[in-house]
Amino acid sequence: MSRRALFAALPLVAFLALATLLYVRLGAGDSSQLPSALIGHPAPALRLAALDGPAFTDADLRKAKVTVVNVFASWCEPCHLEQPALMALAADADVKAGKVTILGMAQKDSPENIRRFLGAEGDPYGRVALDPDNRAGIDWGVYGVPETYVVKGDGTIAYKFVGPLTPETLKTVLLPQIRKAEG
Repeated sequence: MSRRALFAALPLVAFLALATLLYVRLGAGDSSQLPSALIGHPAPALRLAALDGPAFTDADLRKAKVTVVNVFASWCEPCHLEQPALMALAADADVKAGKVTILGMAQKDSPENIRRFLGAEGDPYGRVALDPDNRAGIDWGVYGVPETYVVKGDGTIAYKFVGPLTPETLKTVLLPQIRKAEG
């Protein structure tokens, strides 16, 4: 093969190598296990308007032994799909006993749409914070809705789940993480 032919084939070889690398990485790992630099660290400060009631602050994260913070939006189709799992979590004995609190953080949504969504799908939340400009979401490292965080009673983030919860992931992933955070 001449030098000229080798030089002409170089872009094709580079493209094939890059395409192979991207294809292999596409199937690597579990997308719900995105790393979070906040695990083991205090939750970022919060001061958000609440859907109903007084302002929503990071002090709300320390009112129970464990707080589950679910980041959602009424316009998010996967958020609609996860609502039955959140309603099942709301029926959990520890939630009913006040050991675990479920708080919602609505991203880029209007209060009217949130009320309509929760009225139609069920409201598993003790309170809902409004994050209309996604500033809190940025501080929390939210990649996209839905995401669910488990926060210990001292305000430390213990776990982050990315994507919609299902009955299966509630049972096998989130509830064990909640129990672990309870200590």
